[in-house]
Amino acid sequence: MVLLEFEDETLEIKPSKIVCLGRNYAEHAKEMKSEVPSRPVIFLKPPSALIGPDETIILPKDSKNVHHEVELAVIISQKAKNVKIEKAMDYVLGYTILLDITARDLQDEAKKKGLPWSVSKGYDTFAPIGPRVVDGEIDPHNLEIGLKVNGEIRQKGNTARMIFKIPEIISYISSIMTLEPGDIIATGTPSGVGRIENGDEIEAWIEGIGVLKEKVIRE
Repeated sequence: MVLLEFEDETLEIKPSKIVCLGRNYAEHAKEMKSEVPSRPVIFLKPPSALIGPDETIILPKDSKNVHHEVELAVIISQKAKNVKIEKAMDYVLGYTILLDITARDLQDEAKKKGLPWSVSKGYDTFAPIGPRVVDGEIDPHNLEIGLKVNGEIRQKGNTARMIFKIPEIISYISSIMTLEPGDIIATGTPSGVGRIENGDEIEAWIEGIGVLKEKVIRE
């Protein structure tokens, strides 16, 4: 559970699940040497991975290559099942920033063996979110998105480059699994993902939302 500012109040973020999109920016798919998908590629992160702003990402001892991935996150407002694309935005409470922290070496190993990605995505602290939730004051499909490590820009793009837009994402996911109020959808990352190290300071930003700051330490 994480507490974030929302409309001058404090919102309790306590999702039943975090649904993430893989390869939703063509440039990122290219840098990962993957094909651009013809339909959304989804995977789950556990709610136990959540942390709030100004906290600490813990690098697990099992991984030697942990990466940052900045993403626009959608917070679901109400129960959603088999939602039509034209009605999908009615199920959005608001938007925030999510860091999809990934143990890349463990993910690569799992891919080679045809195994799930859950371990590489699921460590505690691997889903920082914040610094606040915003709603209709922004156009989620035209926002600058980026990330700095120790003041150096690593990622910079625009949500207009998402392959699958939010209505299509919500409709697709809700055709498979019921989305509950407070669930989080992470909509994918632009290119420029890279390694983070003990002592790093991360600043992730999305236009109109703010800057999510986190420190990094080794377990």
